Amino acid sequence: MATDHAEDDVDLLDAFRQFFALERDVLVLSLSMLAFSLAFQMTSRYVPEYMRLLGASAGVIGLYGSVGNLISAVYPYPGGAVSDRLGSRFALTAFAVLATVGFGVWYLAAVVGTVAVGPLTVPAWAFVFVGLFLAQAWKSFGLGATFAIVKQSVPPERLAMGFASTEVFRRLGFLVGPLVAAGLLAVSATFVGGFQLVLLVAVACGAVATVAQHRLYDAGEDTLGKSFEGLQQVLGDLRGMPATLRPLLVADTLVRFANGMVYVFFVIVVTDFLSVGFSGFGLSLRPDAFFGVLLGVEMVVAILSMAPVSKLAEYAGLKPAVALGFSVYALFPLVLIYAPADQWILLLLFAYSGLRFAGLPAHKALIVGPAERDAGGRVTGTYYLVRNTLVIPSAALGGWLYGSEWVVGVAGTTVRAGPELAFGLATAVGSVGVAYFLVFGEEFEAYA
Repeated sequence: MATDHAEDDVDLLDAFRQFFALERDVLVLSLSMLAFSLAFQMTSRYVPEYMRLLGASAGVIGLYGSVGNLISAVYPYPGGAVSDRLGSRFALTAFAVLATVGFGVWYLAAVVGTVAVGPLTVPAWAFVFVGLFLAQAWKSFGLGATFAIVKQSVPPERLAMGFASTEVFRRLGFLVGPLVAAGLLAVSATFVGGFQLVLLVAVACGAVATVAQHRLYDAGEDTLGKSFEGLQQVLGDLRGMPATLRPLLVADTLVRFANGMVYVFFVIVVTDFLSVGFSGFGLSLRPDAFFGVLLGVEMVVAILSMAPVSKLAEYAGLKPAVALGFSVYALFPLVLIYAPADQWILLLLFAYSGLRFAGLPAHKALIVGPAERDAGGRVTGTYYLVRNTLVIPSAALGGWLYGSEWVVGVAGTTVRAGPELAFGLATAVGSVGVAYFLVFGEEFEAYA
């Protein structure tokens, strides 16, 4: 494997240099990406706790997670159709407006409260579902195009580092967003009041990004979303999927299904099940504010670990890096639910959770690497469509287990439903995915 490519090195700071050089399109799209990433990350991880305090059961919260999975799976293709009809500039603006309105609907859920419509009573948390369909709109563009651009721009043996460059920039929003939320919650008397303040900041971010994007972005010859030809194309792409991807897809689906079972309950575990706040260094944080700090710690580890692990992948191969990320996904639910209610333990656990992102650039390289040079976007889109579709029911299943109270005897052992079973089963399913990948997963030959 060639390793002497100094002239082709991927510079992790290149995205920032382009940004500060004020190249117009890079500046505008980077601002939009950062703004909406900030808005979504400072709000979405707290929505389950918001719903719980608005009266939603664990089953309803799980259903919320599954609806989010459904939207992630089906939005990209309708998004492409809208882009064909309106053009990229107006389509991006329309989706940005919808996302911004979605944050506003989340805000109004607590203001409006339960509403009587004739003989029907609409609970406050129902408005959160309406907002979800809107808030995720802007995210429907760009996944396949991003993968294809990186593939065309980076030598095959440098793909992991190429994706590390884009991921580090994108994840800054994931880092700052929860910390902003934590700060606003810390100065608020109640969670609901503080979260509504967070939502107003999200609306402001979305509004500024929408106006800037519409006025300054020049889509030019952009053809994003114009090549989809229907279900037959998806089936054809599935049949033509490189053999390397099939075991990866199976393992990835199992791991993501496991994570999806419990992901929406992480905030509730910290704020309600464990009810752990933070006290030290002159600070005293409620559990809800402390959760934002935990997410910040998680993302710091993610950002710091992606580049080194991607560099190591150039020597050790992509498969070990991907397996590392999968294993963290699988084990984290079990160690979290059985963790002692100690602030320092939780800080360590969420730092460990950040390592699941360390293998993400290698994972993306393993997806797009084997594809033909002009087919990276189609292969990526098909891969994620299949994975995200199969993962849709995971959160609903996890929510049903989390909120159930039944007890059964199995082989002389008592099995009790509830948070421990939901999180324990998630780890069991994820571990099967990790084992499958270790046995059947294939290496991309450029890294072999």
